[in-house]
Amino acid sequence: MYLHGSAALGGLRPASDIDVLVITSRSLNEVERRAVVAGLLPLSGPGADGRRSVELTILVHSQVRPWRYPPQADFLYGDWLRAEIETSGPPRPKFMPNLAIEIPQVLASRNIVSGPAPEVLLDPVPVSDRVRGSLDAIPSLLSDLHEDTRNVVLTMARIWATTATGHVMSKESAATWALTRLPPRDRPVLKHALHLYLTSTYAEEAPWAEHLRSQVDGHIRAVLREIERTAGGTPLSTLSSCA
Repeated sequence: MYLHGSAALGGLRPASDIDVLVITSRSLNEVERRAVVAGLLPLSGPGADGRRSVELTILVHSQVRPWRYPPQADFLYGDWLRAEIETSGPPRPKFMPNLAIEIPQVLASRNIVSGPAPEVLLDPVPVSDRVRGSLDAIPSLLSDLHEDTRNVVLTMARIWATTATGHVMSKESAATWALTRLPPRDRPVLKHALHLYLTSTYAEEAPWAEHLRSQVDGHIRAVLREIERTAGGTPLSTLSSCA
């Protein structure tokens, strides 16, 4: 069991989840899936007592070592999935491109909750697959742009940074990196998203001012153009139209 995400990359922010990755020797059975969900539902979620949301990813060792793309998760819980889980039952195995980002975080931070060092169980992820996993996440991100603007804007900055550098940065570091490379007209949306990330929970976040809200689509198009350029011409024109 390993911590990753904000807890391992520069510190928790007001709205940060507790990101936990678990490696098992076999797939969970139905009883175990329901037991994990039953434990998480009352535990996960921001509250007055200082609790945070938990994002739990469970991987079967043989499905991620040796490394291959696309990687598969045996179980994924996050509070954004709560309604779906309550309606449809426990999470099932699924391909999860974002593991190409999460596993390098786990290997780099080496934040062990229990078990051996992560490099004993996990292979390094090639830079090409880090980039591929980042690009493959774009369509689902864009579908959430206007409901989860802060997170999508920051994640798009991290995708740009990953395609350009091959490194997996924290959201804060990636936003800072991107802000130095964007023209001034395309910076305000990312600056605001970063400010919210550093200072506010989602419950505390005030509605975006109209002048900023009207710039979101243009900002995303600008970042998509940069991602396309740094990804060596990978065609993103169809994605750009989604924004």
